[in-house]
Amino acid sequence: MISSEDIAYIAGLFDGEGCITYKQYMRKRKHQKKAYPTWSIRMEMAMTDKSVLHWVHEVLGVGTVGEKRYKTKYTVGWKKQWRWRCQFRDAYYVARLLWPYSHVKISGIQKIIDHYGDHKIMNGKVVNLEEYKKHMNLE
Repeated sequence: MISSEDIAYIAGLFDGEGCITYKQYMRKRKHQKKAYPTWSIRMEMAMTDKSVLHWVHEVLGVGTVGEKRYKTKYTVGWKKQWRWRCQFRDAYYVARLLWPYSHVKISGIQKIIDHYGDHKIMNGKVVNLEEYKKHMNLE
């Protein structure tokens, strides 16, 4: 079980260092004439302190931590950045955890929660958030 203090701390980190991507794209397959909607739903945090992001990953139990790779002539001499990222149903889980404590990113978090609603589809059946936590061993 995650303590409310840890969730509040992660929400503060996410408000300051986090980013939410919530976009709909129209994709077209080669063999189809009509485009179909595709969603990009992602939450991420980037910073130079790798240990903090590993702690966030360990506490939340979802997402990935990796090196943020990009090089330009302006990044020479910069510290290496690390990024924690989760997407889709895992982003919904994190959004539900952070919602009571978030201030700056609350509108993006609310969009993710509204997108999935109170139920989600997992392995072909609709389950609620508590069943999802048990299935993913997050409790």
